[in-house]
Order: sequence, then C-alpha cells, then structure tokens
Amino acid sequence: MKKRVLVLSKYPRMGASSRLRTLQYLPLLEQQGFEFTVRSLFDEKYLEKLYADGSRSRLAVSKYYSKRLLTLFSLWRYDLVWIEKEIFPYLPAFSEQFLALIGKKYIVDYDDAIFHNYDLSRNKPIQILLANKIDKVMKHSSHVIAGNHYLAARAKSAGAKNIQLIPTVVDHLRYEQCKVRTDGVLTVGWIGSPSTQKYIIEILPALLMVYRQLPFRLVLVGATQDISEDLPGLDVVVHSWDEKTEADLIGTMDIGIMPLHDSPWEKGKCGYKLIQYMACGVPIIASAIGVNVEIVKNTKSGLLVDSSLSWQDALLKMLVSPNLRIQFGIAGRQAVEKQYSVESQLPVIGRVLNSSVK
Repeated sequence: MKKRVLVLSKYPRMGASSRLRTLQYLPLLEQQGFEFTVRSLFDEKYLEKLYADGSRSRLAVSKYYSKRLLTLFSLWRYDLVWIEKEIFPYLPAFSEQFLALIGKKYIVDYDDAIFHNYDLSRNKPIQILLANKIDKVMKHSSHVIAGNHYLAARAKSAGAKNIQLIPTVVDHLRYEQCKVRTDGVLTVGWIGSPSTQKYIIEILPALLMVYRQLPFRLVLVGATQDISEDLPGLDVVVHSWDEKTEADLIGTMDIGIMPLHDSPWEKGKCGYKLIQYMACGVPIIASAIGVNVEIVKNTKSGLLVDSSLSWQDALLKMLVSPNLRIQFGIAGRQAVEKQYSVESQLPVIGRVLNSSVK
C-alpha cells in the first residue's frame, strides 16, 4: 500500500527552493512506494510579480492563505505532511501545533534562516509575537531537514527530536562539464534572482579594478534587465532565468561567482549556485561566509574571499590561469557526483520519510 504524503511547498517549480528541496525528488520517491499530493502556497503569477517589482498584493495573499486553509481540511487522507519552512508565513505556528495535537506527523525543511525574518525583524510586533515561531515548528516536527549546519544548530537549540542534514543538490545529469577556454575574452558568471542581485552590485569596485587590467564579460542569469545601469564600466550580459536553459548558460561561464555580505541571514544560505557551477565544471570564487566555506574547502573547487582586495586577487588569479580553472572545475564536478547530486541524497531523504510514517 502506498504511503500518502501531502507536500505543502511554498512555490511551484518556478521557485528554486521548492523545486530543489522537494519537488525534484518526488518522481524518484514515488518509485519507493510514496504517493504525493503537492499544494503550493503561492503560484507562478505571484512569483512573476514579485520578481518584476517586488510587490505583494494583500488581497492576493489572503486568497492564497484561504486556499491553503481549505487544504488542511483534507489532512485525514494523508500519512505524513511535508512542509517547506512553515504553513502560514507571518502567522503564529497554530497550524503546526494543531498537527502535533491531533497526532498528524510532519517533517519540515529549511534552506534559509527564515527564523531571522521574525527574531531579527525591525517590526517590533512581529519580533515580539513571532520570535520563537520557527522554534515551535521545529520542536513539534517528526523530522527537521536542514540544508546546512547553521540551520541544523537552530533546530537542535529549538528541541527538534530528529534533525537530518541534507544539502541543496542538483540533478547532475542535466549539467554537462564545460571545456576550459585558454584564449579570448573570458566570462565571469553569476546565477540568482532579483532578490539576490544586490550582492553583485556590492562588489562593483573589485570588478572594475580587475576589468581595467584584464577585460572580461560579466554574464548574469536571473537578474533584472536594468541591473546594467548599476554596473557602469563593465561588459554586462543579462539573461532571464529559465529552468530549460539555466544549465546551458552556466556552461558558457569560465568562472562562477557567489558574493555575499556577512549577516545572520546569509549564514543560512545553502550555496546552491556554487553547486550549479560545480556541476558544469566551472571553477568558483565565493565569499567566505556560511556554508560557502564548507563547500569550497571540502571540495577544493575554487577560492574563498573576504574583502574587496581578495576579490580582485582571486579573479585575476583565476582569469590568467587555465590550469587552475581546470583543476578546480574537475574537483567540483566530482564532488557534485559524490555528494551534491539528487542521486547521492535520495537514499537519505527516503529514510527520513519512511521513519516518519512508521
């Protein structure tokens, strides 16, 4: 008899967190005897508007919340509930506590430090009312799946019964290892979303210093088209993100970068773009913050930086050395196949699900 699981994702496949942390596993898990019903909180229309102008319609959000509330009335049909982060953002953990009260087991997954939306909020009422919300969600779950050690440590301090560390991974078969170029103008690349393109703008001084010495093309995948205005003096090419083309676009990069600034929120990130670069054999340069340090050091797939000067040094070093790019690229691809692929983590997530429905 199939084990029925209700998946309460935040987004459909267009949302990277939902696609990578949950949805990409489902077809493979179905072969292990699970049956999934997916109900995302928000839809593609919501995401498109959010990425376009950053706005959220209160009326639309209330409709999404109402729809999710109706979904909860079907809980009796399922053996397990799989929650992405929380059931209702910016509301108390009443729904999760209700699940625990009626004995309905749930697992909850985190790839961001969303607890800092509440405990570090500048909005005092939110901070007072919701500071411990995510701790309650974690505590009452049958399993917390954490994307990195920072998130796992929070789950432990919250009193979670079971914690499983599962990194954000890719289907490595979708990514081809690119050839290393030894001549011509090289490409420094970045992939992300409008909400994270600010990190590129923050390292503009370093990019300009390098560009004046050794011109390169800066390719940005998933940024807004007008970001070029914030990066004067550089040769910038912007591509819209599309799941069908992202792997091919990463394959055109000679170096992949992941700048961040040092704050509690950034410590919760799971380094997904680094894994994508590595899957294509693209050497990486990343800010020495959070899980970036673990990924780069353990895989020997690139360089870590912690200042504008070190960004300059790392970029120049990588741009002038094809041998270094080859070395890092091969190491990155091998690490993805062994540790950061869907194939490598599928048995782990299968065990979590099976132990939760016993």
